[in-house]
Amino acid sequence: MAFTSSTFSLVSYSGNGFHIWHYKSDDAATVIDGAGYFNTYAKEINAGDVIFATTAASGTPVYGQFVVSSNDGTTVDVNNISAATSDSD
Repeated sequence: MAFTSSTFSLVSYSGNGFHIWHYKSDDAATVIDGAGYFNTYAKEINAGDVIFATTAASGTPVYGQFVVSSNDGTTVDVNNISAATSDSD
């Protein structure tokens, strides 16, 4: 699949260039963490931004966060997802 802008939203902007985003997708985390996936927002996303995500939303969802590792103004790259672990309670 591909990036879906309708499920990508800005959660917080700190005023110093740091953003927190949220994204929900049916794509697997391994697809989303590929360089170029978030290029649609290359002018707004900054290196160091955090993207909280729900991946594989229509299957077995994985919840976690990506950190934007680089953005040269054209190509956005994020680190692998840091998945939230399940609660054993």
